[in-house]
Amino acid sequence: MSSSPSAVPDYLGDEDLTQETRDLISSLPREKGWLVSQMYQFQGRWHTQALLQGLMECQKRFEAKDSDIILVTNPKSGTTWLKALVFALITRHKFPVSSGDHPLLVTNPHLLVPFLEGVYYESPDFDFSKLSFPRLMNTHIPLLSLPETVKSSSCKIVYCCRNPKDMFVSLWHFGKKLAPEETADYPIEKAVEAFCQGKFIGGPFWDHVLEYWYASLENPNKVLFVTYEELKKQTGDTIKRIAEFLGCGFIGEEEVSGIVKLCSFESFLGCGFVGEEEERGIVKLCSFESLSSLEVNREGKLPNGMETKAFFRKGDVGGWGDTLSESLAEKIDRTIEEKFQGSGLIFSR
Repeated sequence: MSSSPSAVPDYLGDEDLTQETRDLISSLPREKGWLVSQMYQFQGRWHTQALLQGLMECQKRFEAKDSDIILVTNPKSGTTWLKALVFALITRHKFPVSSGDHPLLVTNPHLLVPFLEGVYYESPDFDFSKLSFPRLMNTHIPLLSLPETVKSSSCKIVYCCRNPKDMFVSLWHFGKKLAPEETADYPIEKAVEAFCQGKFIGGPFWDHVLEYWYASLENPNKVLFVTYEELKKQTGDTIKRIAEFLGCGFIGEEEVSGIVKLCSFESFLGCGFVGEEEERGIVKLCSFESLSSLEVNREGKLPNGMETKAFFRKGDVGGWGDTLSESLAEKIDRTIEEKFQGSGLIFSR
């Protein structure tokens, strides 16, 4: 499925690059990607030129606070869902999940939780001190490249990892929606080869994941490592882990149940039902008919130009089989087994 050029977000372009960024990228290794015509290697990772500028601005300007919560993912690894879950957790007293006017029911999660490098590219003077306490943000920035104040502070990092085959397939389809001209003549076999070489936005996948995996083992009070598959299969237990890690654990099971229902993937897509104990307004608003009729989900766009509907495709665990051939899946499996050998982190086939 292709989209109009207006759906392509600002940070896939190059219209607002500073001279400093242009000078830097002229000296960096570059590769053609399937989302952008060129991506650049900086500090061992691959970035679009716009997000590279955002990353550098973030490194220079961002001042972390001990109370900050930073959500980290690879692209297409449950970012939208993780934002919604944690937003619901830390604001549940201000915005009870049983209310009929919860922000998540009328606002895309990406508008509630700022994307660090995206904000610093689009609005480099953005004042993060104005965010509500505790400040909640997300990023795709590798651990190595995080601002020094993030590393030295006591802020909390929640890292969500997804099975690489599912992540790749989600990114592949995401690219077809956002940049159809770039992906039209880019065969999936070539994209898998690039992925297995670590040459994709945010890649290499294994370096990004393993840095945070080892950090979670070395400093479990600062970094919590969860998987998308855990969130799907054991949503309640995983939410409890996140809540306890953030110091906002639950008192009763009823509160956990409410957030699980509100933030289920099915509710986001509008194709599931919430419990009878929830307010009648939530049942109506989260129905497929209601959500699909809302302008914010049907025709809405983020300030960067991205259509909000682009963030929801299937969200399946193991859904890669609809897109990857057996040989391509095996190629990814062999690469991952080699790269993660001895780490203790295992991905199911």
